[in-house]
Amino acid sequence: MKTLTRNRIWAARLVAIVADGLQCLLFPLFSEGFASPLDDALDIVVCLVLTGLVGWHWSFTPSLFIKVLPGLDEIPTWTLSVLYATRRANRRPELP
Repeated sequence: MKTLTRNRIWAARLVAIVADGLQCLLFPLFSEGFASPLDDALDIVVCLVLTGLVGWHWSFTPSLFIKVLPGLDEIPTWTLSVLYATRRANRRPELP
């Protein structure tokens, strides 16, 4: 398991937000058809980068598969999955 530092968490969140933003704002470029491989490549790269930053988390799996379904690729699943994967990383341990 990777040690989640504040910098790793924020870097992962930034990567996820940028990737989702690119896919939402540049939708015509990443739509079905000839540019779809660019969208798929972006998703694979984002998954690898996020796994490198925070380690593998099960929430990345649905994000990777939802992105290949037409219409659902507009949902910011990378951002949601990273927020879920890192949600407890900033918490201090509770005292007994």
